[in-house]
Amino acid sequence: MKILFIQTGGTIDKDYPKTKNGWAFEINEPAVKRILKKVNCSFNYSVISLIKKDSLEINDEDRSLILSKCKEAKENKIIITHGTDTMNITAEFLKEIKNKTIIITGAMRPERFSNSDAAINIGVAIGAVQSLSKGIYIAMNGLVIPHHKIERNKDTGQFIYK
Repeated sequence: MKILFIQTGGTIDKDYPKTKNGWAFEINEPAVKRILKKVNCSFNYSVISLIKKDSLEINDEDRSLILSKCKEAKENKIIITHGTDTMNITAEFLKEIKNKTIIITGAMRPERFSNSDAAINIGVAIGAVQSLSKGIYIAMNGLVIPHHKIERNKDTGQFIYK
């Protein structure tokens, strides 16, 4: 078994800007690479950087690219790192894929921050992708929820069951 990680951007991958006096974050190398390096994984995986955008900038053309990459992937277990604002839209876009287990996850704070939730969300996604049946899921806030049964609490920002 091999897990494919696909980077699409979002807060999880945000990094400090390389420019002087820069305030805006840049989306850099996949955070999942740094997280997995620390873990000493006992499973095979590969990481590809597909898109490097804030999720509010991801459009249907980008989602079509994500869909194509998931369909053509040899792996049937896929984890997509994505911004939290529109991960549910991307999940809905992928629902036509019936023969793979796909988990979309991200972080409320960049992985580079010491108080980030990135590592726990990736860890939950790794466990889930290996044990769940085929389908599209979102892993956030310690939960793994089928894409069609999730909503985001507008007050807390947490993902919860509908």
